[in-house]
Amino acid sequence: MVQAYVLITVAIGKVKKVLDEMKKIKNVKSVHVVTGAYDIIAFVEADDLPSLTETVVKNIHKIKGVVDTNTAIVVEV
Repeated sequence: MVQAYVLITVAIGKVKKVLDEMKKIKNVKSVHVVTGAYDIIAFVEADDLPSLTETVVKNIHKIKGVVDTNTAIVVEV
């Protein structure tokens, strides 16, 4: 299991639409609108790294209004 936080920058006026679309994505376990440098933070779980990559690149990046993402993969120390 691979887990990651995806920090998302959204175009002005598109936060609600992006949030609604994010909630429909299979591997997205939680998604929140936040203040600060990013507009939305999502917690994603996938079976493996290729599945995580697919979720981010083929699903999240294709949502109209998503400008940029920064993915932080969870590591156990």
